[in-house]
Amino acid sequence: MARKNIFVFGLNDFNLDMLRQVRGADSIQFHRLLSRDELVERSHYPVREILDDARRRLNEFQGSIDGLVHYIDFPVSTIVPILAREFDLPSASLRAVLTCEHKYWSRLEQARLVPENTPAFAAFDPFDENALERLEREVGYPFWIKPVKSFSSYLGFRINEAADFHAAMERMRAEIGRFQEPFDFILHQINLPEQIAGIGGGHCIAESIIGGRQCTLEGFAWNGEVEIYGVVDSIRHANRSSFGRYQYPSTVPLRAQEQMKTVAKRFMEGIGWNNAPFNIEFFWDRKRNQIWLLEVNTRISESHTDLFEKVDGTSNHEVAVDLALGRRPDFRKGQGDFNMAGKFFLRTYGDSKVRRVPDQATVQRLENEVPGTKIQILAETGSDLSDMMDQDSYTFCLAQLFVGGRNQDDLLEKYRYIRDRLDFELTDRAA
Repeated sequence: MARKNIFVFGLNDFNLDMLRQVRGADSIQFHRLLSRDELVERSHYPVREILDDARRRLNEFQGSIDGLVHYIDFPVSTIVPILAREFDLPSASLRAVLTCEHKYWSRLEQARLVPENTPAFAAFDPFDENALERLEREVGYPFWIKPVKSFSSYLGFRINEAADFHAAMERMRAEIGRFQEPFDFILHQINLPEQIAGIGGGHCIAESIIGGRQCTLEGFAWNGEVEIYGVVDSIRHANRSSFGRYQYPSTVPLRAQEQMKTVAKRFMEGIGWNNAPFNIEFFWDRKRNQIWLLEVNTRISESHTDLFEKVDGTSNHEVAVDLALGRRPDFRKGQGDFNMAGKFFLRTYGDSKVRRVPDQATVQRLENEVPGTKIQILAETGSDLSDMMDQDSYTFCLAQLFVGGRNQDDLLEKYRYIRDRLDFELTDRAA
């Protein structure tokens, strides 16, 4: 039997290793569709070029094209449904994807489908000098602002008072153009609802502050039926804005998890999501027993792949692969080597010059000492931290550590052991 050909945007060694471990991988050939470097170098996202390049490479391929897989945010997340439609491959519709990706549109649909789980929100133009007065009235302090199209907390700011808003607008106005034109190009591929037509990639959304225990539900829809197969805790850094670690499985009480699953299914089915994976982020406010829907992502989470592999024996890539081939996923649980797994973010505050990072010998030694550990060094010697792409608005991530353990105490002990032996040297840029 001929092997199936699946094309993966930005495929790298880390994810290829995960893909090769999914059930049935021996009958699949995975192909990279545009490299990470090609996508990253295009920091301003010329979507037309990326789409044309991907289309050309698929058309030039001599074999069968059997599926598209992705785990990357915009613009890849919106390009995939366009290509899937052109090549007659399984995928969520572009309209359903944009309903989730456009943060204001998503909130409007949440207010319609799950109003009790939706915070107060309002769209605004960051160049409107009178915007704050309206936000104070419609949302009220404190609130969070971000572009209607962004990711990884990029250009996201907590606003406690007017001074915070004015400071945030300086950076927002300088950098929001990175998303504006490419996102508007994608939006113009469909007929937009009247409420959305005038609110494009150059607009922002303000939302009232929500909080509690944060976790992410990984799920998929198959033939109109939504299923949740994993719940991952998202544990914040001390600053309450940056992520400290992702931890699986969740320790949120099962009752609260079931409430989140109900909300997730109601929303995803309500917008017509089908034949594709997703993940959806929630807060559980224990004191009020309140579930808040935070955000919907139109892909599997790359950050969770290793966590699922450690605990369940296969990554969430298996779900994406099955759906890409037109099959209903049958994700199995608890067949991994660890009871719990975490992805830790080693962060620092303030811009610095990177004088030294841990060498490969140190990384290899620690990975050997702590079985199951994977270490990804993100900072580069000689660079400024501010040169790193897609950091949040408050910290810089020096490294990512993937760790497995018997329980949470074991997980944290292993993390601290590794952290204390990773020798970074940072110097103030003014020095």
